[in-house]
Amino acid sequence: MTERIREFLRRRREDGPCLVVDLDIVRENYQTFAHALPDTRVFYAVKANPAPEVLSLLASLGSCFDTASVAEIEMALAAGATPDRVSFGNTIKKERDIARAYALGVRMFAVDCKAEVEKVARVAPGARVYCRFLYDCAGAEWPLSRKFGCDTGMAVDVLEHAHRLGLEAYGVSFHVGSQQRNVRSWDRALKSAGQIFRECAERGIALSMVNMGGGFPTKYLKKVPVVENYGRAIFRALCKHFGNAIPETIIEPGRGMVGNAGVIEAEVVLVSTKSAQDELRWVYLDIGKFGGLAETMDEAIRYPIRTPRDGDAVSDCVLAGPTCDSADVMYEKNPYPLPVSLEIGDKLLIEGTGAYTSTYSAVAFNGFAPLKTYHI
Repeated sequence: MTERIREFLRRRREDGPCLVVDLDIVRENYQTFAHALPDTRVFYAVKANPAPEVLSLLASLGSCFDTASVAEIEMALAAGATPDRVSFGNTIKKERDIARAYALGVRMFAVDCKAEVEKVARVAPGARVYCRFLYDCAGAEWPLSRKFGCDTGMAVDVLEHAHRLGLEAYGVSFHVGSQQRNVRSWDRALKSAGQIFRECAERGIALSMVNMGGGFPTKYLKKVPVVENYGRAIFRALCKHFGNAIPETIIEPGRGMVGNAGVIEAEVVLVSTKSAQDELRWVYLDIGKFGGLAETMDEAIRYPIRTPRDGDAVSDCVLAGPTCDSADVMYEKNPYPLPVSLEIGDKLLIEGTGAYTSTYSAVAFNGFAPLKTYHI
């Protein structure tokens, strides 16, 4: 919460739940990443918050962009990025989308299997490819599945296949899991990256880049290390596993770039219990999983919530959204402590919501409008 956001909310016309993002915080976050890892290029993960205001600001600061679709590529280019500052980082791409990206000037593509390499070779001749390998994401609050990446042995074969098909086998990528609070998590992944580099060199293929992915956290209820601590830990790991031959490096902050810049204002619609004997309150808001809070799934992300009655006695609540879907419950296994005095009509501030909220908001599910967003 910043004074700029407070002032905006004081003056705004009531129009339902909304997300407000302070662009000054985004600017500070970018500068912090650039300073913490000065020899590493920052590729902002567009999926975290693709608002034109965010992309234009980051493009003006010199950021590069990690994109997952042609639409995101076009957004980055429209914001002022040049094609050499764009990576098509999704390992699952239609061949015609690869061709469109190539026509737009993009020359860097992620892959994780030979079939994907062959698509790139057919429609993006001479392009750079980097192979994503699997990592277990231990310690991440939002771990990633096995949907993306291959094992390290296969990664070497995939890169050799790219080389044989006339592509530039550029390097490797990995992801340590979203909201990764362990600064040492990059060490084991970089050890695997170094192994792939050496095995490729034995086959006559000189890799040159390591994409170290995202995972940099934003602060919710738990403390997180500062970005400078990540920078120092990553640099030590690079020196440890690559010696004096440190490759080009990329990071892809998304949540860490915009998460702490945003606040959602929501309204209490109903406070009730399920029986006369039940002391556990249910608090229903005008926003839920389908309105932008999808990351409360499995209660993985627990957002800080401020109320106008903070300081009063609290008790545990089940927090739920307004839709007619029974899955639209955010915190039930681990109820959320909120003031006992909370009433219908009270406005709540949900902090740390600048990332993965507006883009997860459903399009008029149950007739509720998508989350309104403001960037100031």
